[in-house]
Amino acid sequence: MKRKTPVVLATALLACISLQAAARTPPRYTVVELGSLGGASSQGNSINRFGLISGFSVLSDGRTHATFWLHHAAHDMGTLGGANSQVVWPVKNALGVLSGIAQTATPDPRGEAWSCSAFIPSTGTTCWGFVWAFGKMHGLPPLPGGNNSFATGTNDFLQTAGWAETGIPDPSCNPKSHQVLQFLPVVWSDAGKHVRRLPLLYGDTSGAATALNDHGQIVGISGICDQAAGRYTAAHMVLWENGHATDIGTIGGDAWNTPMAINENGVVVGFANVVPGAALKEHAFLWRKGSPPRDLGTLHANDVHSQALGINNLAQAVGVSCTAGFASCRGFLYEDGVMTDLNDLAPDYPGVVVDAQDINDQGVITGQAVTANGEAVAFRAYPAGTSPGP
Repeated sequence: MKRKTPVVLATALLACISLQAAARTPPRYTVVELGSLGGASSQGNSINRFGLISGFSVLSDGRTHATFWLHHAAHDMGTLGGANSQVVWPVKNALGVLSGIAQTATPDPRGEAWSCSAFIPSTGTTCWGFVWAFGKMHGLPPLPGGNNSFATGTNDFLQTAGWAETGIPDPSCNPKSHQVLQFLPVVWSDAGKHVRRLPLLYGDTSGAATALNDHGQIVGISGICDQAAGRYTAAHMVLWENGHATDIGTIGGDAWNTPMAINENGVVVGFANVVPGAALKEHAFLWRKGSPPRDLGTLHANDVHSQALGINNLAQAVGVSCTAGFASCRGFLYEDGVMTDLNDLAPDYPGVVVDAQDINDQGVITGQAVTANGEAVAFRAYPAGTSPGP
């Protein structure tokens, strides 16, 4: 048997290294700007495996409506009778069912701003989670005695994660936030006809379910009522499985610990404070079962904020990284331990990708870009050599 010469071995080794490097190199992207409902801003927040994008668009009169896009055209999903609505979280449902939040026409009897006010303008009415299917929006009711609810993602079993008020005043609510009632993590099914409460961690009073997959895994937050939007409501990050709540840890902070998405393999991404305290000083994280959450850092050395917002089943994650006070932001793709500026992957795009909200298994990304004319628009970014989708 002939022995391989050092030259042959070296050549083979270099070829292997070159193939590995090529596998780790992110593809070039083409960015396509999507239509709007006539207003000044729009954003894609969710994309499913078939490329259906949903999010929000501002109308010409200033209201914000939940929106989905087909053939780059925006379609208004309406509201539950109130002024505003939005698909806020990655949804991932493959059947075209969407979920989010919408205001009703009913005045809030307690005058609460509720969690919805962090995403859509408050109007003094109640705000409910919704599921949207086949052209119709269905409200997801709060728990008995409550007035408000909030929906995030819906899986392929038509289960929708979120949170809902009870009728019990929670003394841990911050009076400045105008929140009064306790709220609990829930999962709705059968278009809201059934609702299941999820347990909080011991000693906590309020919480929220933020994402779920098709394997019975649900992630979210457990803490106190506080302001009903992050901060100390997100004291702990939780995985619910088989009815049991597990604290999955932090990356150093005791507030703003927020899982945003979970893939079908149970990999979780989100953002969390890196130091104790109420101020938002967060980094993107990635968590796998059996390990502590991993701090993904920031995109650029002068960035201080980062958030991972969506993940696909290949563990490719997307998000946003920003300078202090969110003065300047860039969308990123995280893959194989490397965070890459999406703008570097789309050199032919004349605008700026300012955040990336979600990614599907084909690598197609949605979020918000600022055009060359300064408009904030939803976008679809697809890898070179692939279809742009519907």
